[in-house]
Amino acid sequence: MSEALIDKARALDEKDELAGHRELFALSDDVVYLDGNSLGALPRHVPDRMADVITRQWGELRIRSWDESGWWTAPERIGARIAPLVGAAPGQVVVGDSTSVNVFKALVGAVRLAPPERDEVVVDATTFPTDGYIAESAARLTGRRLVTAEPGDVTDAVGPRTAAVLVNHVDYRTGRLHDLPGITGAVHRAGALAVWDLCHSAGALPVDLDAHGVDLAVGCTYKYLNGGPGSPAYLYVAARHQARFDSPLPGWNSHADPFAMTSGYEAAAGAARGRVGTPDILSMLALEAALDVWDGVSVAAVRAKSLALTDFFLECVRAYVPEGRVVPVTPEAHAERGSQVALRCGTAPAVMEELIDRGVVGDLRRPDVLRFGFTPLYVGFADTERAARVLAEVLG
Repeated sequence: MSEALIDKARALDEKDELAGHRELFALSDDVVYLDGNSLGALPRHVPDRMADVITRQWGELRIRSWDESGWWTAPERIGARIAPLVGAAPGQVVVGDSTSVNVFKALVGAVRLAPPERDEVVVDATTFPTDGYIAESAARLTGRRLVTAEPGDVTDAVGPRTAAVLVNHVDYRTGRLHDLPGITGAVHRAGALAVWDLCHSAGALPVDLDAHGVDLAVGCTYKYLNGGPGSPAYLYVAARHQARFDSPLPGWNSHADPFAMTSGYEAAAGAARGRVGTPDILSMLALEAALDVWDGVSVAAVRAKSLALTDFFLECVRAYVPEGRVVPVTPEAHAERGSQVALRCGTAPAVMEELIDRGVVGDLRRPDVLRFGFTPLYVGFADTERAARVLAEVLG
């Protein structure tokens, strides 16, 4: 234990402009929760809000709630609340379905926007497995050839045959932040469309979809956005593409006149054409309530604290952990780091089990990666110092 690092943590917490947000979450002081990059903590007010949804909106109003409680418009309304967190103007984000389903919509939709002679789909070689599975299926279904490339090699992989490129903004294993502006620019110079998976970045760092000209994007809401287990994902379709966006899953909810119940399909205008079937109202309204914690919060301030937290954790690990026991695989450079720290450790499964038993909750990526997510709205610097100290005790 280092008194100097404990004093530094205390001083950093005293200056932290986001420190008060921790009280908005149902967290106990005896646990350091560093797994918000897998499942965000519960905002304290959500249970009461959901009690109203269940007892009054569903229990009393029942079918009337589609209109009177705003259930029908929830996908667009909640999308409008997420839009500023990903740098999107209104009318481009719709909430619903899972991330996997939205990856499928976005990737097939992107291929359909491209000229038919473009017969290749490029996917991030380090992608989250589901994205890879769906990319392979989407390529088969659309008659395209799948090409894999490391994110840093996309510039060389794209060309006149590329229809669309799917890349994860942050590598889920290592926490490496990929160059969204640079890769998007390279994709566009090749005449292709850029599709981004924001699951490990939205809510932790600036994304700026509009500013960087991203074509389509998807993301989950149960990590840094704290929407709860299985909360619905979102789909971003840039306004310039919406009139031609041809979803591979045209459902009655995305029909221009859904209650006409006609046999022919006519897509709705705007982001609503990304809808499919009946929204998951309970999980969707839990997400809407959870987003209240973002009121008045600057994404830039979140990013600044995220980098400070991860810097401090790495400093504490270097000071506390015996040399050679762990090796950081998360980049040191701020421009290449998301909001997590991944440490390679030969005994990672046993170490993480012991950490959790001692009240430091991170997670494991087999076979040998300890992964610690830093959610700036509720993780503090004293938490960070304690986590590194307990890690050293376990390894010692």
